Amino acid sequence: MEHGSSAIFLEVILLLGVGVVAGTLFKRIGLGTVLGYLAAGILMGPVLRLIGEGEQILSIGELGVVFLLFIIGLELKIDRLWALRRQIFGLGLVQVMVSGIVLAVAGWFLAGLGAAAAIVVGFGLALSSTAFGMQLLDEAGETNTRHGQAAFSVLLFQDLAVVPLLAIVPFLEPGGENTAIEPMQVVTSLGAVAALILAGRFLLNPLFRLMATAGAREVMLGAALFVVLGSAMLMQAAGFSMAMGAFIAGIFLADSSYRHELEANIEPFRGLLLGLFFIGVGLSIDLDVLESAWPIIVTVAPALMIVKAGLIFGSCKLFGETRGLSLRVAGLLSQAGEFGFVLFSAAAAGRILSAETSSILVAIVSLSMVLTPLSTWLGRRLDPADAEEQLEEDFDGAGSEVLLVGFSRFGQIVAQVLLSSGIDVTILDSSVDRIRTAERFGFRIYFGSGVRKDVLEAAGIRKAGLVAVCTNKRETTDRVVDMIRSEFPNVRLFVRSYDRSHALSLRARGVDYEIRETVESALSFGGATIAALGVEEELATRIVEDVRNRDTARLKLQEAEGIYAGSDMMTTHVVTPEPLVKPRPGLHAVEKMPDGEDHGAIIDDAAPKRRRRGRLFAGRRRRPDRVASR
Repeated sequence: MEHGSSAIFLEVILLLGVGVVAGTLFKRIGLGTVLGYLAAGILMGPVLRLIGEGEQILSIGELGVVFLLFIIGLELKIDRLWALRRQIFGLGLVQVMVSGIVLAVAGWFLAGLGAAAAIVVGFGLALSSTAFGMQLLDEAGETNTRHGQAAFSVLLFQDLAVVPLLAIVPFLEPGGENTAIEPMQVVTSLGAVAALILAGRFLLNPLFRLMATAGAREVMLGAALFVVLGSAMLMQAAGFSMAMGAFIAGIFLADSSYRHELEANIEPFRGLLLGLFFIGVGLSIDLDVLESAWPIIVTVAPALMIVKAGLIFGSCKLFGETRGLSLRVAGLLSQAGEFGFVLFSAAAAGRILSAETSSILVAIVSLSMVLTPLSTWLGRRLDPADAEEQLEEDFDGAGSEVLLVGFSRFGQIVAQVLLSSGIDVTILDSSVDRIRTAERFGFRIYFGSGVRKDVLEAAGIRKAGLVAVCTNKRETTDRVVDMIRSEFPNVRLFVRSYDRSHALSLRARGVDYEIRETVESALSFGGATIAALGVEEELATRIVEDVRNRDTARLKLQEAEGIYAGSDMMTTHVVTPEPLVKPRPGLHAVEKMPDGEDHGAIIDDAAPKRRRRGRLFAGRRRRPDRVASR
């Protein structure tokens, strides 16, 4: 018993250690953690034979997919899911049916499979990997992009399609013509779905409210795991996939006030178990099968991905999606998925497929998963440079006193000020989604890139007295400024800067005015905070103004002498982040000037006690007449 426990712990240590090293290494070299976990599984299993229970680890790792779908459900409110209905039940249905039929026909004619086996193989390979697809989207931060939403919709329908595909397997078995549909099983399945919906609607929020009153974090954690695993098991008992049950539970908790705590509790389990799933895929690869049938596997896996990518691309185009979106979705979903393992195993158990054929199919699926990061990269590379939807550039009516480039949250507030003062503004932006959203509120925004000379001229830059550059990326801002300074040197430039070093670089480029995007909001926030802590309003205003003046003076000094200049104007030498005043437990008065004069101090020694409690400064500061203002 003791020896068995030691062996289990050794396997756990191996899984964690090799998985951490491989995931970190592959992430660092740009191949992604998914491929790293696969490589770790192949190394520990088929190559070195350190761990032999690949199927068992894979079944445990599938809980990572369950937790992943639960978290996705938390992010999708019912109204948002309803908005995706066309992609889910339109694009998803077409993809599964077209891919399944084409691959089944190919299996029948090219591989010599029987009709029943061809149907199982065709539709099993038509399903993509939810685990791979969503993990790659999450790593790239593309889950909420348009192509991410389309890919998710297809994957969601594929998860739904697993239910009828598993249900028809008994009818395809030898002698399956005598199999009958059991009405009771249908009623049980529908009843389970209804029970889960009702529980999510009326029981889950009261349950978490009750758990929260206990005040114990482990209670909330246990409740979260109970809901996820309980709903998953209920759906599995009803004939659905566990992932679907967790997804439904997540949807009905999307409006809950406990949503963020649930997500924080589940996220570590999701990441760990999903990594274990990928390691399990690598462990499950049978090198003996690869050795005997490697020409078939090496040929079929890439061919499958090419055919499937073409079918997915065509399906997306059929539903009016852009070329860039279609390419990205095709590259992301061209692999076969983990549900293929389940379907092929059920078919082998029912004697539809031989054990050897099932092993070859599993190897093909595994190899296609291994190649997924490559196909995803190719999808991005084949996509045009700007993957966003393009609008026709129409500058009819453009040309105003102010040309505003970039209509993100910063630019929107600037536009409000200008328009409220009666100043005409021509707004230029390159985001289609942002333009369409703004048009709903009555804004007229011109589509185009501020880094192109012809676009700037068409937008009326030669008529503009001032250009306000409000783009939200430092690199883009620099390109716009360089273009305007080079081609239109007489235009006044007001620019939004990213941070202190960016502000200095913009001043070096000769802009007329720049402001860091967070400086004024941070000053206002600090002023409101000290006022809430008891500092008198007038004093709080003077403190904020003093911090603003010292910061401006230091920035001007740095402009002349470099980023490390002005250290004597601070109580610390740290530059990034830039605390102008070192945090102290108490609040202290401004030091008097060396010559004994104290007219530069904000707070005098005779101040009332309540007022003195609000004193904020501890560092040496220059006299106002010795500091250059902006």
